[in-house]
Amino acid sequence: MADADVKLLAPAAELAEKAHHPYPGESADYAEARKKLLAEEIELRRHLERVAAQRRALPPGPVVAKDYRFRGKDGEVALADLFEGHDALVTYCWMFGPERARPCPMCTQFLGALAANALDLRQKVALAVIARSPVERLYDFAKERGWRGLPLYSDVSEAFGRDHNAWHDDGDWPSYDVFTRDADGTIRHFWGSELGGTQDPGQDPRGAPEMSPLWNVLDTIPAGRGTDWYPSVDYS
Repeated sequence: MADADVKLLAPAAELAEKAHHPYPGESADYAEARKKLLAEEIELRRHLERVAAQRRALPPGPVVAKDYRFRGKDGEVALADLFEGHDALVTYCWMFGPERARPCPMCTQFLGALAANALDLRQKVALAVIARSPVERLYDFAKERGWRGLPLYSDVSEAFGRDHNAWHDDGDWPSYDVFTRDADGTIRHFWGSELGGTQDPGQDPRGAPEMSPLWNVLDTIPAGRGTDWYPSVDYS
């Protein structure tokens, strides 16, 4: 959103005054506090939209020069094959290496939400979830969780994950990256959510921006997300 467009917007407080509909039994103090909060929420939405516009306006990213190879359910594929006819590709490096008995619960809760929208998303963009475990193991877990429509791949050489800040000698990290493919077939790295180290003091690791529905929902309840609870891989 351009600065000129921002100046044309109605003040957030004015929108909040119009938008707030009283709930049964609410006090005057509650109504006033809610309208003030709603104005802040409107400003937050606008800020997120400005950030998204700034992201879209990034200059051309670095060309991907390496011939990355992956193993999918139908055999070996190259990075270009993951685009599935689209000009943009979203990849997520999943912390599920062969040494893990079960995958990372934080990655898993995010992928569950992604899987729920995978068929919708793949109408506009290609998706690929990449891990170090054999691809058969990845699909076995996906079946256990009831995921469908989420393409899974094994990073056989581990070159892709190491180059994109996911696989390290002391352990794995998640990595969310976006790639573009030009008309001439040139692949570029467009953007990555640099996850490690963006949290503030006293916070658990979190994304900037936060894309997980789990945490966004918990941020709307009185207790918030808290500091002593994480999702689980297994629920009885």
